[in-house]
Amino acid sequence: MTRILGIDPGSLITGYGIIDSTGNHSSHIAHGIIRTQGRSLSNKLSIIFGELTALLNEHQPDEVAIEKVFMHRNADSALKLGQARGAAITACTVKAIEVYEYTPNQVKQAAVGKGHASKHQVQHMVKVLLCLTRIPTADAADALAVALCHAHSRQGLQRMAAVSGIRGGRLR
Repeated sequence: MTRILGIDPGSLITGYGIIDSTGNHSSHIAHGIIRTQGRSLSNKLSIIFGELTALLNEHQPDEVAIEKVFMHRNADSALKLGQARGAAITACTVKAIEVYEYTPNQVKQAAVGKGHASKHQVQHMVKVLLCLTRIPTADAADALAVALCHAHSRQGLQRMAAVSGIRGGRLR
């Protein structure tokens, strides 16, 4: 069993989702959002770092998956998103947990089956795939989808390594 923390970074709302993955089966552990109340960007980054550190301590994930930055229409928004990702990645690397990155299209493809799925489609499929009783918020659903994407990707990479006879290869 591998415990995976998925992160959907944002400077205002950062989603997180935690799953356990064994073979073809993934089960839900927890999900939620981190709202940043700080008035300055440095306060927001501190909140993201602190809340994720607390989650890492509580749930002890084996691996972390995070969504890659995509270019916003607004360069300032993209920079803030990148800084939020940096705070999240730093919280994980301080704990010596390997971090894997996936594009939004990879995440949507893994969760819904098409790379340009809507947020609603991602929310619905996450609910179905993890047997949740309610549809999670968009940011939490995205984070759970990131974790599911990593669970599916790591499985494929492990199978390819086994078939090719590679031992001890790292997933990237």
